[in-house]
Amino acid sequence: MAGLGTIINVAGIILGGLFGLLFGKKMKPRFQETLMSAAALCVLFLGIGGCMEEMLAVENGHLSSSGSMMMIGCFALGALIGEWLDIDRHMEEFGVWLKEKTKSQGDSAFVDGFVNASLTVCIGAMAVVGSITDGITGDYSILTAKAVLDFIIVMIMTASMGKGCIFSAIPVGLFQGSITFMARLVEPLITPSALSNMSLTGSMLIFCVGVNLIWGKKIKVANLLPTVFLAVAWAWLAG
Repeated sequence: MAGLGTIINVAGIILGGLFGLLFGKKMKPRFQETLMSAAALCVLFLGIGGCMEEMLAVENGHLSSSGSMMMIGCFALGALIGEWLDIDRHMEEFGVWLKEKTKSQGDSAFVDGFVNASLTVCIGAMAVVGSITDGITGDYSILTAKAVLDFIIVMIMTASMGKGCIFSAIPVGLFQGSITFMARLVEPLITPSALSNMSLTGSMLIFCVGVNLIWGKKIKVANLLPTVFLAVAWAWLAG
């Protein structure tokens, strides 16, 4: 059944969040702070690992890199588009709306938890490729693997940042569900080059989320989201 992978992924996020909420309440503040640092480090290295995988290659015994021009061009234009659309503000407004609807006004970390968790579990090649595979062939194994990873990530983030992280299941459901049901239309655009570009830029955004988790909000990551779609367009035009 098309869409089953996204359902499993959403369930994994919710379950991970509930586990994190349950154990997080029993932790002293110093444990929560250390756990938050651990979550941030994991997110940072997930981003670094994805970037290195796409940028570096061994050729004739030497290490070479690629994708620099694509990265610079797409991030420059993507930042302008994202700032014009002000995606970051809209995501925060949605987080505030969720906070009010769930009567969580006393939770000062709700919006930050929602935004950071959403950006961490939404961005990445696994989300896109898994959704396309699920929609075209019905194979949801990639999204099942992602569900396990997201369970762990959201559990850790919820334990340290609160229940706002659980609601990251909403954008994941909308994003992956939309791709799954449009899979046959977007399949021709997702070439190996496009996937590589998407993975590189997406991994860089995940790294930025980790930076914000450790040092406070330094980067408006949501306003850089158009970069991922521009990276696909770059591959299509270059090809």
